[in-house]
Amino acid sequence: MNSTVADLMRRNLLDVFNEPDPERRSAAIAQTYAQDVVWHEPDRVVRGREALAERATELHAQTPDWVFRPDGPVSVNDDLGHLGFQYGPAGQPPVMTGMDIAHCKGGVIVELYTFVTEARQPS
Repeated sequence: MNSTVADLMRRNLLDVFNEPDPERRSAAIAQTYAQDVVWHEPDRVVRGREALAERATELHAQTPDWVFRPDGPVSVNDDLGHLGFQYGPAGQPPVMTGMDIAHCKGGVIVELYTFVTEARQPS
């Protein structure tokens, strides 16, 4: 399956990081990222699909009732994708906003950068 950059950006946010079921998340990870993907978070760098899956599981455990929502459309420039996101408790205003920027190659994400643009304390 050769996914477009826009497809990969949406899958990254919704099918991986917004997916609570570990089996469905694992299947999405296999379709979305290169085996040796590198993910740059503000406070760490995660290398490889397995480490990315562990980090996604960790995020779900830390904030089990929170959801990611796209914040605008996907932007694409050649092999780069950008998608803003909102993150917070389901049905409530977001606690955090940010963006993901991904370098895609061969129908998968090879490098992912996550930026947090605003974080506030939940009310």
